[in-house]
Amino acid sequence: MSETSGPAHRPSAVAGPWSVPVLVRQRRPRVVVKADLLPAVSVLGTLSLLSFPLAFAWSRLAPPERVRIIAADGSQGPLELESWHRFDDLAVFGFLTLGLGIVVGVVTWLLRERRGPVVFLAAVLGVALASALAMLLGVGWANSHYAITSPPALGSVIELAPRLESWWVLLTGPLGVSLAYSLLATWNGRDDLGRRLG
Repeated sequence: MSETSGPAHRPSAVAGPWSVPVLVRQRRPRVVVKADLLPAVSVLGTLSLLSFPLAFAWSRLAPPERVRIIAADGSQGPLELESWHRFDDLAVFGFLTLGLGIVVGVVTWLLRERRGPVVFLAAVLGVALASALAMLLGVGWANSHYAITSPPALGSVIELAPRLESWWVLLTGPLGVSLAYSLLATWNGRDDLGRRLG
Protein backbone atom coordinates (compact mmCIF):
# COMPACT_ATOMS: atom_id res chain seq x y z
CA MET A 1 0.00 0.00 0.00
CA SER A 2 1.20 3.48 -0.79
CA GLU A 3 1.70 5.99 1.97
CA THR A 4 -0.82 8.79 1.95
CA SER A 5 0.55 12.26 2.13
CA GLY A 6 -0.92 14.47 4.84
CA PRO A 7 -0.09 16.73 7.72
CA ALA A 8 2.40 15.36 10.17
CA HIS A 9 0.94 14.24 13.46
CA ARG A 10 2.28 16.04 16.55
CA PRO A 11 2.12 14.59 20.03
CA SER A 12 -0.58 16.14 22.16
CA ALA A 13 0.43 18.41 25.03
CA VAL A 14 -1.93 16.42 27.21
CA ALA A 15 -1.10 12.95 25.98
CA GLY A 16 -1.76 11.28 29.26
CA PRO A 17 -1.83 11.57 32.99
CA TRP A 18 1.99 11.64 33.02
CA SER A 19 2.15 14.94 31.16
CA VAL A 20 3.09 18.09 33.08
CA PRO A 21 0.81 21.10 32.51
CA VAL A 22 2.51 24.29 31.45
CA LEU A 23 2.15 26.92 34.13
CA VAL A 24 1.56 30.36 32.73
CA ARG A 25 3.19 32.88 35.00
CA GLN A 26 1.12 36.02 35.11
CA ARG A 27 2.79 39.35 35.40
CA ARG A 28 2.38 40.70 38.91
CA PRO A 29 1.65 44.38 39.45
CA ARG A 30 4.65 46.41 40.49
CA VAL A 31 4.85 48.53 43.59
CA VAL A 32 4.04 52.14 42.75
CA VAL A 33 6.40 54.43 44.64
CA LYS A 34 6.67 57.71 42.79
CA ALA A 35 2.94 58.31 42.46
CA ASP A 36 2.33 57.44 46.12
CA LEU A 37 5.00 59.66 47.68
CA LEU A 38 2.90 62.82 47.85
CA PRO A 39 -0.19 61.05 49.26
CA ALA A 40 2.10 59.30 51.77
CA VAL A 41 3.50 62.63 52.96
CA SER A 42 -0.06 63.96 53.26
CA VAL A 43 -1.08 60.94 55.34
CA LEU A 44 1.98 61.35 57.58
CA GLY A 45 1.34 65.06 58.14
CA THR A 46 -2.38 64.63 58.77
CA LEU A 47 -1.86 61.84 61.30
CA SER A 48 0.66 63.90 63.26
CA LEU A 49 -2.14 66.41 63.98
CA LEU A 50 -4.06 63.69 65.81
CA SER A 51 -1.56 63.99 68.65
CA PHE A 52 -3.48 66.98 70.04
CA PRO A 53 -6.87 65.29 70.64
CA LEU A 54 -5.10 62.11 71.71
CA ALA A 55 -3.01 63.97 74.30
CA PHE A 56 -6.02 65.90 75.61
CA ALA A 57 -8.14 62.75 75.92
CA TRP A 58 -5.41 60.94 77.85
CA SER A 59 -4.73 63.88 80.20
CA ARG A 60 -8.40 63.86 81.20
CA LEU A 61 -9.07 60.10 81.26
CA ALA A 62 -5.92 58.87 83.02
CA PRO A 63 -6.43 58.61 86.79
CA PRO A 64 -4.19 60.61 89.15
CA GLU A 65 -2.32 59.04 92.05
CA ARG A 66 -3.40 60.24 95.49
CA VAL A 67 -0.79 60.64 98.22
CA ARG A 68 -0.82 61.97 101.78
CA ILE A 69 1.45 64.72 103.08
CA ILE A 70 3.27 63.15 106.03
CA ALA A 71 5.77 65.86 106.99
CA ALA A 72 5.95 69.61 107.17
CA ASP A 73 8.58 69.69 104.43
CA GLY A 74 6.06 68.29 101.94
CA SER A 75 7.16 64.64 102.06
CA GLN A 76 4.57 62.33 100.58
CA GLY A 77 3.35 58.96 101.75
CA PRO A 78 1.57 56.53 99.42
CA LEU A 79 -2.03 55.50 99.98
CA GLU A 80 -3.08 51.87 99.66
CA LEU A 81 -3.61 50.70 96.06
CA GLU A 82 -3.07 54.18 94.63
CA SER A 83 0.26 53.21 93.08
CA TRP A 84 -1.65 50.94 90.70
CA HIS A 85 -2.76 54.03 88.81
CA ARG A 86 0.74 54.28 87.36
CA PHE A 87 -0.10 51.14 85.35
CA ASP A 88 -3.59 52.45 84.62
CA ASP A 89 -2.06 55.55 83.03
CA LEU A 90 -0.03 53.35 80.67
CA ALA A 91 -3.02 51.12 79.93
CA VAL A 92 -5.30 54.06 79.07
CA PHE A 93 -2.69 55.51 76.73
CA GLY A 94 -2.07 52.10 75.15
CA PHE A 95 -5.75 51.47 74.47
CA LEU A 96 -6.19 54.96 73.04
CA THR A 97 -3.27 54.56 70.64
CA LEU A 98 -4.29 51.01 69.73
CA GLY A 99 -7.80 52.17 68.86
CA LEU A 100 -6.36 55.07 66.88
CA GLY A 101 -4.10 52.67 64.99
CA ILE A 102 -6.97 50.35 64.07
CA VAL A 103 -9.11 53.24 62.83
CA VAL A 104 -6.20 54.68 60.83
CA GLY A 105 -5.48 51.26 59.30
CA VAL A 106 -9.08 50.91 58.11
CA VAL A 107 -9.32 54.48 56.82
CA THR A 108 -5.99 54.16 55.00
CA TRP A 109 -7.20 50.95 53.38
CA LEU A 110 -10.24 52.82 52.07
CA LEU A 111 -7.88 55.02 50.01
CA ARG A 112 -8.26 52.45 47.27
CA GLU A 113 -6.21 54.21 44.61
CA ARG A 114 -3.23 54.39 46.99
CA ARG A 115 -3.23 50.92 48.50
CA GLY A 116 0.22 49.48 48.89
CA PRO A 117 3.36 49.50 51.03
CA VAL A 118 4.20 53.19 50.58
CA VAL A 119 1.02 54.62 52.10
CA PHE A 120 0.94 51.77 54.63
CA LEU A 121 4.40 52.71 55.91
CA ALA A 122 3.34 56.37 56.02
CA ALA A 123 0.34 55.39 58.17
CA VAL A 124 2.53 53.37 60.55
CA LEU A 125 5.05 56.20 60.89
CA GLY A 126 2.27 58.79 61.21
CA VAL A 127 0.61 56.95 64.10
CA ALA A 128 4.00 56.43 65.77
CA LEU A 129 4.76 60.15 65.45
CA ALA A 130 1.31 61.12 66.73
CA SER A 131 1.72 58.78 69.71
CA ALA A 132 5.14 60.18 70.59
CA LEU A 133 3.90 63.78 70.38
CA ALA A 134 0.78 62.88 72.38
CA MET A 135 2.96 61.33 75.07
CA LEU A 136 4.91 64.56 75.50
CA LEU A 137 1.90 66.87 75.21
CA GLY A 138 -0.33 64.72 77.40
CA VAL A 139 2.10 64.65 80.30
CA GLY A 140 2.48 68.43 80.11
CA TRP A 141 -1.28 69.00 80.00
CA ALA A 142 -1.83 66.58 82.87
CA ASN A 143 0.76 68.40 84.99
CA SER A 144 -0.99 71.72 84.39
CA HIS A 145 -4.42 70.19 85.06
CA TYR A 146 -3.35 68.73 88.43
CA ALA A 147 -1.03 71.58 89.39
CA ILE A 148 -0.82 72.35 93.11
CA THR A 149 -1.24 76.10 93.54
CA SER A 150 -0.60 76.34 97.28
CA PRO A 151 1.54 74.37 99.79
CA PRO A 152 -0.54 71.44 101.08
CA ALA A 153 -1.24 71.13 104.78
CA LEU A 154 0.19 68.33 106.89
CA GLY A 155 -1.98 65.22 106.65
CA SER A 156 -3.86 66.39 103.57
CA VAL A 157 -4.37 64.18 100.51
CA ILE A 158 -3.28 65.54 97.15
CA GLU A 159 -3.52 64.23 93.61
CA LEU A 160 -0.38 63.72 91.54
CA ALA A 161 -0.67 64.13 87.79
CA PRO A 162 -0.79 60.98 85.63
CA ARG A 163 2.53 59.95 84.12
CA LEU A 164 3.87 57.62 81.46
CA GLU A 165 6.93 55.73 82.63
CA SER A 166 7.60 53.49 79.64
CA TRP A 167 8.22 54.29 75.98
CA TRP A 168 7.22 50.74 74.99
CA VAL A 169 3.59 51.86 74.99
CA LEU A 170 4.32 53.72 71.73
CA LEU A 171 4.32 50.38 69.89
CA THR A 172 0.58 49.86 70.33
CA GLY A 173 -0.45 52.46 67.72
CA PRO A 174 1.70 51.08 64.86
CA LEU A 175 0.63 47.58 65.91
CA GLY A 176 -3.03 48.55 65.45
CA VAL A 177 -2.34 49.95 61.98
CA SER A 178 -0.42 46.82 60.96
CA LEU A 179 -3.09 44.43 62.22
CA ALA A 180 -6.00 46.24 60.58
CA TYR A 181 -4.25 46.84 57.24
CA SER A 182 -2.81 43.31 57.06
CA LEU A 183 -6.14 41.66 57.79
CA LEU A 184 -7.87 43.74 55.13
CA ALA A 185 -5.14 43.00 52.58
CA THR A 186 -5.40 39.27 53.33
CA TRP A 187 -9.18 39.37 53.03
CA ASN A 188 -8.87 41.21 49.68
CA GLY A 189 -6.64 38.49 48.22
CA ARG A 190 -5.69 40.33 45.00
CA ASP A 191 -2.18 40.96 43.79
CA ASP A 192 -2.96 44.65 43.21
CA LEU A 193 -5.09 44.89 46.39
CA GLY A 194 -8.05 45.99 44.26
CA ARG A 195 -6.27 49.22 43.43
CA ARG A 196 -7.74 51.46 40.73
CA LEU A 197 -5.15 53.74 39.23
CA GLY A 198 -6.41 56.96 37.70
